[in-house]
Parts: sequence; C-alpha cells; structure tokens
Amino acid sequence: MSNVPHHISRQFDNELETIRSDVLAMGGLAEQQFSDALEALIELNVSRAEKVMENEDSLNSLEVSIDEECVTLLARRQPAAGDLRFVIAVIKTITDLERIGDEADKIARMTISLADKSGQRSHYVGINTMGVFVRDMVRDALNAFARMDSQEALVTARKEPESDEQYGAILRQLITYMIEDPRNISSFIDAMWVARALERIADHARNICENVIYFVEGKDVRHISIEQMEDEVRGG
Repeated sequence: MSNVPHHISRQFDNELETIRSDVLAMGGLAEQQFSDALEALIELNVSRAEKVMENEDSLNSLEVSIDEECVTLLARRQPAAGDLRFVIAVIKTITDLERIGDEADKIARMTISLADKSGQRSHYVGINTMGVFVRDMVRDALNAFARMDSQEALVTARKEPESDEQYGAILRQLITYMIEDPRNISSFIDAMWVARALERIADHARNICENVIYFVEGKDVRHISIEQMEDEVRGG
C-alpha cells in the first residue's frame, strides 16, 4: 500500500496491512455476492438466489471484525494524519460493503419472487443492463481502494449519475408496462425494488471512491458535485 507511510514500529505496519487485507477480502466477498445476485436475476435462478441469501451473514461478521480491529488500533496506536485518515476511510468503506451485501440480498429475494410470477423477460432488459453497469462500478471502486488511487476513484465516481439516469428510465418503462398490463403489477413492483437496489449499490460504490479520495488527498468530497470533486482531486 504505497500511499500509507511506513513506521519505525514494524508491528504498526503489520496491523495496518492486516486491516487493509481484511477490507480487500470483504470487498471481494461483497462483489461476489452482488455478481451472484445479478446472475440469479438474469437467469431467474432460485437456487443461486438462495445461496446469496445464505451467505449474507458472512459480510456482517466481517464488518464487525474489521471494525473491532480499527477500534483496537485507534486505542493502542492513536494514529494521526494519513494513518488516521486511513482508519476512518476503512470504517466508512466496510459500512458501504455491508450495505452492498444487504442490497444483493434484496435482489436475491426479489428474484425468487419474480421467478414465481408470470411476465416477459424482455420487460427486464433495462434492469439487466443497469446491473452490469453497476457491477463494473463496484469492481472499479474496489480496485481504486486496493491501489489507493484517487484518480481511478474519481473516474469511477463520475459514472454514478449515469446509474441515476438508468434508474429513472427503468421506472418510467415499468410504469408504462403496469398501465398496459395491470395483471402483472406485482411483478413490475418487484422489478422496481430491484432497480432501486441497483441504484443504491451505485451510491455505495461512489461512497467508496469518496473514501479513497479522502484518504489520498485529505479532502472530504462528500455531498458535492462531480465537477467540484474533480477540482479537489486535481488541485483546482
């Protein structure tokens, strides 16, 4: 982790590296959970969706474990400057990863519900497309965290407004379908919940990117526009 300074205490370095490795492991699991949920949705595969639901507790356990590691390090080492920013970024990131897992669980549950109902798969093409887009965002956000690369984080964060646009388009399309085919309103409502989960996962991916920028640049870029974020990263 080149952006994290080395210390006189090798044990301190090892503790930071352990936390980093644990976050990357949790990120890998969250990404896999989301990917599996998306594949289950695309295939309307109930058994795969059930597996996602069964594995959801693993992310919760990792969040608690890493959080405890961070609290222990804060109490023992009293880190400052970049080290403190790193620990804060980790605490925020594991919260976003756990919530990505929660949204993957929701997608899995809606998949099981959709599999039991009638409806044309062509009605959900937009959701599948958005799912792949958001999955790429999550992957890129985790890559940015692994490298602690603020430029890569910025590029990924810039994609989030497009997910909002896709979400809006899907809602309008599903409302049209409901008007045309009131018999399948329940299926369309399930699909709306899936789209909402995807939109939230994109938000969490952006949050992870903001955490990377906060650590690397020392600047809080939450709740500002993408243009302002670019100015902060590029020293504007």
